Parts: sequence; C-alpha cells; structure tokens
Amino acid sequence: MHSIVRLTLITLALGLSACTVHEPYEQPEPPIERLPPPGPAVKHLPDRQPAPAPSKPAATPKPMPRTSASFAPPPGGASHWDPKLGVYVLEKKPNTFYRQRTYYRFDNGWSWSLSPDGPWQETDSSGVPGGLGRAFAQ
Repeated sequence: MHSIVRLTLITLALGLSACTVHEPYEQPEPPIERLPPPGPAVKHLPDRQPAPAPSKPAATPKPMPRTSASFAPPPGGASHWDPKLGVYVLEKKPNTFYRQRTYYRFDNGWSWSLSPDGPWQETDSSGVPGGLGRAFAQ
C-alpha cells in the first residue's frame, strides 16, 4: 500500500516538474504585408497632360425603411418608419405617430391615445419618444 502511494506521489511530482521546466512555445506572429497606397499609379510624361480621373457616380439616397427592427407597425394603417424620429409616421393623418401601442399627435402641443381616432390625452414633450420630442421642440 505504501509503495503505491509513494509511486503515485513520485509520478505526480515528476509530472508537475515537467510543466515548470519547459517554457511555453509562443506562435510567431505572421508578417505584416505592406500594401501600396490606394489609387492608380500616374506616370507623368513630358509634353502630355495626365488623363482626368473618372467621375464617381452620384450617390443614390437610401429609401426610407417601411418597418423597424425593434417596433411593430401600427395595426391597419398606412405608415412608414422614421429612424430619426424613432416612430412610425401615419401617412393619412398629419402629425400623427405610433410606437409601442401608443399614438402621438402634435397639434400646438402633444397628446397621446391608444387609438388613432382618440380620445386624446394631453402631455408634454417628456411624454413622447425622444426623437419625436426633439423634432417638434418649441
């Protein structure tokens, strides 16, 4: 029994000592490739003008997203998502907006409702989504 314990302790000590003797091998970092600067190389020839650079096509504006990735659109109403305002803009009701089951309306002040047709409860800009309140700040 003592010989088994002694042999186990010796094996354990040798195994642990092997970890401390060898330094860990570090992988060398890959070399950094140097790329030439972007753009075409232009050679200037005597008595010649360099060719004009081709013009870039005009940037086309991105269409407004119809829906939000985070908020569901209003039920049954034509609307589009306005990312700057952070709300859906109802297309057939001026200055009426929707987000998270609540409609917001601006008519010389803010009001909110659970239905696009009211009844409307008065509130101030702190009661509307932040982007919407900033857009109509007085």
